[in-house]
Amino acid sequence: MVTPNQYQNELGFLLDKYIHVVLRRKFRVILLYFITVLYLSLPSFNIPLLEYNRVRISSLMEQRGFENYLLFYPSQSWYGIDDISPKVLKGIISIEDGSFFTHKGIDWKELKTSIRTNVRRKRSARGGSTITMQLAKNLFYTTDKSIIRKGKELITTFRIEKEISKKAILENYVNIIEWGDGIFGIGKAADVYFNKKPSELNLNEASRLAAVIPSPLVHKPNENSRYVLRRAGIVRSRLNDIILFPVK
Repeated sequence: MVTPNQYQNELGFLLDKYIHVVLRRKFRVILLYFITVLYLSLPSFNIPLLEYNRVRISSLMEQRGFENYLLFYPSQSWYGIDDISPKVLKGIISIEDGSFFTHKGIDWKELKTSIRTNVRRKRSARGGSTITMQLAKNLFYTTDKSIIRKGKELITTFRIEKEISKKAILENYVNIIEWGDGIFGIGKAADVYFNKKPSELNLNEASRLAAVIPSPLVHKPNENSRYVLRRAGIVRSRLNDIILFPVK
């Protein structure tokens, strides 16, 4: 029969042994802890639903709502990808992610080039995010910058690429990205800036909308600023290089 003192001694021995193992393998334990927390905080069950469901409120929309003290709550009108002008889709891919149909979530070549450019200029002069990475960030996270958030974004990006089609990725992207203060999605942007439906946008309008995606709170697609005109011209020059949903 085990006495209370013997039980306490055995328990104390096991506890000391556990603490010794943790201290000896502290780095591994800490790393495993963060990986576990990171994995459990991912939007695991929501990702497959993106193939069929229409997202109404994204994390970025919620963030903008709180930043404006809930004086307005951003929303968008969802348009199926077949109801959006191909010029818009091609324009966005040409300027934001030319390798969209060939990469698996990350364009490693573009990312390396961006890192070299930013290091050389000592500032964030060039982005390396793909359309899938931007979708992950807009849907599930905020614009706050941290290593943890970036880690979540990367893992979520890989899962999105693995679990839903390129068509669903592009459809979700054009319907939730920001195009101005309180303007989210291609339906709202086409209406506000050009008083049209997404299917009615011409080449000039489509290229302008694609041009302002990196800085939609600074530049407006219906204004003739040097920034908009220059980038819209780049979009138009690249448009013929993009084939929508190529057969592999």
